[in-house]
Amino acid sequence: TETGLTVIGGNNGQGKTSVLDAIAWALGGDKLRPSDAQRRESVIPPRIHIELSNGLIVERKGKSSALHVIDPTGQKAGQRLLDSFIEKLALNLPKFMQASNKEKADTLLKIIGIGDELAGLERQEQSLYNQRLEIGRIADRKRKHVEEMEYYPDAPDEPVSAADLIRRQQDILARNGENQRKRDQLATMLKDKSRVEEKIAELQAQLAQYTGQAETLAADLETAQKTVAELQDEGTAELEASIANIDAINVKVRANADKVRAQQEADELSGQYNDLSAQIDGVRKARLNLLEKAQMPLAGLSVNDGELTYQGQKWDCMSGAEQLKVSTAIIRCLNPECGFVLMDKLEQMDRHTLAAFGDWLEQEGLQVIATRVGTDDTCSIIIEDGYVQGQAAPAAPAPAKQWQVGTF
Repeated sequence: TETGLTVIGGNNGQGKTSVLDAIAWALGGDKLRPSDAQRRESVIPPRIHIELSNGLIVERKGKSSALHVIDPTGQKAGQRLLDSFIEKLALNLPKFMQASNKEKADTLLKIIGIGDELAGLERQEQSLYNQRLEIGRIADRKRKHVEEMEYYPDAPDEPVSAADLIRRQQDILARNGENQRKRDQLATMLKDKSRVEEKIAELQAQLAQYTGQAETLAADLETAQKTVAELQDEGTAELEASIANIDAINVKVRANADKVRAQQEADELSGQYNDLSAQIDGVRKARLNLLEKAQMPLAGLSVNDGELTYQGQKWDCMSGAEQLKVSTAIIRCLNPECGFVLMDKLEQMDRHTLAAFGDWLEQEGLQVIATRVGTDDTCSIIIEDGYVQGQAAPAAPAPAKQWQVGTF
């Protein structure tokens, strides 16, 4: 058939794969020529005759197996014409299937035309990821350092100055000195009052003279007593302790400042980490959008982390049937003018999968010529001992006459 699945069946060693080898050689050139073109024990030289749907006739025959290509107009052509529309991988499917995962992905990206753009996004994502990873590590180390640092809640916010404490102590001592002066003044005034009173007792005659003085002193005394009663001395014990412990206090102040600064740096690094995470998410979304908009040769195909995937599975996780279907779809798109693919060892597909594969091929307008060990009704053709089952083997050519002396 021109489209769909043609299965060449037969038991092992009957020549199924040889049919594919012959087609590949005929269409692909001498690079695909088998090391021994003539089948073992064959009595006739190899001959290949292929008629393509575009009207070309391809033949190889004779001892030299020279290529003959005839176009629909009857004009002769050669390998260059075949190469113009026949995809090499269609003749050598194992070459694609045995390629690395990256090579398969590169082939797909070449087909859909987004390889360079996708590679740029992947490089950008990797660069951002590396930056985020390094910043994350630094932030983690900084947080651990913060947790290990001492913090003193009772320490002041700023370092303590010994000069300030001494100045404050001197101010207090000065005020206390003033208080003492007032106390001394009070004592003097009390003595004066006592002396005046004694003088009054002794000098009744001078009572009038000193009465005014007594009244004045009494008023001053009352004022002084009230002032002194309100006086309170300030203690310097706290300042003296601060002066004695100034180094220890400043150690705590600096430790607190270092911890606050380290926490701020850790928070800043966390912010940078989150920003890079957002950028990475943006790049990944752009990459996914690019792949989703691309015209894939098969629904479910994609490229993830530089590897080909189908239905979310990487190549080594696909079933054998899925690998064949993916390979066929990609090879078809490499050269849409090449409408067929040669496929060996199709026995890994069960009946249901074979039928679904054939339906998909017909839907895509693609022909697959495949081999399968077996002789059941899934086979389109069965090969026995190098020939189609039921086909008579060609007669051996008559032996050439040997010339003998004296015989005519």
